[in-house]
Amino acid sequence: MDSTQGAVLLVEDDLSIRRGLRAILSALEFRIGEAGSGEEALIRLRANSYDAVLMDLNMPGMGGVEACRRVRKEFPQISILVVTVRDSEADHIEALDAGADDYITKPFRIRELTARIRAAVRRRRTPPSAVKAAIRVGVFELHPDRRLAMKRGERIHLTPTEFDLLTVLMTNAGHPIPHAKLLSTVWGAEYGKEREYLRTFILQLRRKLEDDPANPAYLQTVSYLGYVFFDPTKDGDQRR
Repeated sequence: MDSTQGAVLLVEDDLSIRRGLRAILSALEFRIGEAGSGEEALIRLRANSYDAVLMDLNMPGMGGVEACRRVRKEFPQISILVVTVRDSEADHIEALDAGADDYITKPFRIRELTARIRAAVRRRRTPPSAVKAAIRVGVFELHPDRRLAMKRGERIHLTPTEFDLLTVLMTNAGHPIPHAKLLSTVWGAEYGKEREYLRTFILQLRRKLEDDPANPAYLQTVSYLGYVFFDPTKDGDQRR
């Protein structure tokens, strides 16, 4: 295993920003690669092994969103963190929909950035779940050993982070999980207070899981506490 903090590919068209980030992250013992465009990022990923990609969304050529989509398709298990100046929920959902595991809004603090990168590398390096048995809740099936999620027998395409979040929720089906517990379990001990951040991921999961995401039947909000996953045909309508 790489003895560094992790291998990270920086994808940023601004050379001065890229060099600055490289200097900071290298000093923190990350192994760093660089790419100035989405096209170059794909070339470097095919030639080298990385734990995570840190990608700016505002780039010429292919653009960050399309680059993110292609990286996720070709390298399904790599951690993708996108950096964006856009702060709306719709923009964050667009990034997650393209396959990002995490998003960081500019301007960002270096401490926050490095914490996010460390968490991403840790998720990438964590051995597969020891849970082998399939988890079934209503029309959903989750196979942790194969990283496979299904709804009525059809595969649901999830990013690694979405899969981990769904695993925690379905493993504890019927039991509300507090925001802080979800954040720390899925993203690591550095997380716990980012409720709006978690809400964005929940919205994205609902878009992929629910027949009507605006009126979720499975992934429910528990007011002032967190979220719960349940089978409405077994537990009745518990929406709040």
